[in-house]
Amino acid sequence: MATAETETPLVARQFTSVLRILESFHYDSSKLVPILQAVQEEYRFLPEEVMTFVATALDIPPARVFGVATFYSHFALEAKGKYVIRVCDGTACHVKGSQEIVDALTERLKLAKGKRTTGDMLFTLETVSCLGACGLAPAVVINEDVHGQMDAERTRALIDQICTEEGQ
Repeated sequence: MATAETETPLVARQFTSVLRILESFHYDSSKLVPILQAVQEEYRFLPEEVMTFVATALDIPPARVFGVATFYSHFALEAKGKYVIRVCDGTACHVKGSQEIVDALTERLKLAKGKRTTGDMLFTLETVSCLGACGLAPAVVINEDVHGQMDAERTRALIDQICTEEGQ
C-alpha cells in the first residue's frame, strides 16, 4: 500500500514542470493568473488535476483557481493542438466570407461535427467574434500570426504548408 512518503516523490515527478513554475513565482497566490498562464503554456491547456495541485500548493481553495480559469477566455480547459487557428466571424469578416473559410478548414482538417481539435493534436479550429482586424477581413490567426484578406483556398494552402513543415 502506498503511503504519503512514497506518494510524494511520485506526485513531484508528475508535476515537475508545475513545481518549477510555482517556484519561479515563489508560491505567491497573488500571482495566480501568471502562474496559470505559465502552466497553460507548458500543457497547452489547464488540466483539472494540475489546477487542483496548484490550489493545494498555493494553499488556496480549488474553487478560486477554477474560477479564475473559467473567467478569463484566454484559458483553455480542453487540450488544444500545436497550431490554434482562429477564424474571425465578426461582421466585416462574416460578410466577406469567413464561414466559407471555417467550412473549408473543417473539411481539410477532417473535423467531425462538434470536434475542434484534430486527433493528432496538431490543429485546433476556433471561431471568434472579433480579432480587431476588420481592415484585413476576412482574418485568420494561426497561433500569433495574423493573415488578412483570406479565402478558403489561401487558408487551405497555409494548412498544407504547416503540414509539410511538420512532415505530414
